[in-house]
Amino acid sequence: MPTSQKPYLRVDVAGLHACKQEVMEFVSYLKNPQKYQALGAKLPKGALLLGPPGTGKTLLVKALANEAEVPFFSMAGPEFVEVVGGLGALRLRQLFKVARSHSPAIIFIDELDSLGRRRNSGDQR
Repeated sequence: MPTSQKPYLRVDVAGLHACKQEVMEFVSYLKNPQKYQALGAKLPKGALLLGPPGTGKTLLVKALANEAEVPFFSMAGPEFVEVVGGLGALRLRQLFKVARSHSPAIIFIDELDSLGRRRNSGDQR
C-alpha cells in the first residue's frame, strides 16, 4: 500500500448509548468546527469519564479520536508521579506541548486520581 493511503479503521463500540451520543458531539465539532464557531459555541477543553475499570472508557476515547481523525495521546496518571520533584510535572508539560503541535488532538490520562494525591512529610519536595 502506498504511504499516502491510509486504511479506513472504525471502532464500533457496543452499548454505552448515552455516552456515545455525548462523544459524538465532540466528533461533530472536531470535524466541523466552523459550523459551531459561527454559532458562537466553544468546544470544551476536556471531559471527565467516570466508571469502574473495564467499562470501556479507553475504548470510547480511542473511538472518538479515530472517528474525528485526530491524533490520540495516552498516558497513565502514575507515570507522572515521581520521587524526584518536578519530573512528573515536566512529563505532563511535554505531553501537552506535543499534543498542541498536533492540534487538534486528544489527550487521554488514565487513572487521573493518582495525580492529586497528598504529599507526606517524607516525600520529596
